[in-house]
Amino acid sequence: MDKEALLKIGIVGAAGYTGGELIRLLLNHPKVQLVWAQSRSQAGKPFSSAHPDLLGETDQVFVALADLEAVDLVFLCLAHGDSKLWLEQQMPSNRLKIIDLSNDFRAGGTWGDRAFVYGLPERNRSEIQSAGLVANPGCFATALQLALLPLALAGKLEDAVYATGITGATGGGQALSETAHFPWRHANVSAYKTLTHQHIAEVRAGLRIGGNPAPLVHFVPWRGDFARGIYISATLPCALSQQEVLEMFQKAYASHPFTIVHDDLIDLKMAVNTNKCVLFPEKQGEMLVVHAAIDNLLKGASGQAVQNMNLMMGWPESTGLHLKASAF
Repeated sequence: MDKEALLKIGIVGAAGYTGGELIRLLLNHPKVQLVWAQSRSQAGKPFSSAHPDLLGETDQVFVALADLEAVDLVFLCLAHGDSKLWLEQQMPSNRLKIIDLSNDFRAGGTWGDRAFVYGLPERNRSEIQSAGLVANPGCFATALQLALLPLALAGKLEDAVYATGITGATGGGQALSETAHFPWRHANVSAYKTLTHQHIAEVRAGLRIGGNPAPLVHFVPWRGDFARGIYISATLPCALSQQEVLEMFQKAYASHPFTIVHDDLIDLKMAVNTNKCVLFPEKQGEMLVVHAAIDNLLKGASGQAVQNMNLMMGWPESTGLHLKASAF
């Protein structure tokens, strides 16, 4: 493609995990040009200073200031709360498309007279296609919603849902903390934010279909002894048979390239390093358990952001996202 015709991209806050994943994806995307990646802490340094695996991939360096006139679309990879501040300070024009990876606008926020669209493609594909502003979903929120969305669409979420989920160490970001240190994390599992995780409100809002009330979701997240990936299991009563549930899920996701419904037990490595969500709905007696696996940095963050960009630009959703899973 003519370089002049490429979509010109900027990344704000590019030194963290999600920014690094976006750089990797965009450098290999056939329809975009990564014009700049901004980082105050790494300004003037090569991308490989923060992301050593990019050594030899590009000679670009981080910039200190975002040149909004030079790009068509910006990804915001900022800390929660900072995206609103960035918009207030930068005052971008309506010409600029924005995909925000923080939680600042996931509840349906606006910027000026423009509304952010919630960027779960399996729920809001048509709205994303015509959007100029997209709020990228959270990682646990993505896995939980995709595990439950077919049931919500069929009006089968009348009972409370009880869910557990485990996430890799990258889910907490790059900032150092006691629970991120290798000696603490190694060979260890712990619960955190029991029944109070910040993604629950987002999940309930995403599963509110028509006039149906938002389902109760009782969620216990765990920290896992691995770098990346999320595995959740959501449990609820269900009168449908195993085959009926399986067919419901397969029909719901038949047109969605990254949400894969399996008919047997799944594991985390089916999804890690890909933009997939792999699902298995499992009946045991009168109870249904829906298992879901995603990569928290890809389908749970940067991969889904690129998927949303593709939809906004009218490109096939999978463009630039043909990634290899790591089976061993």
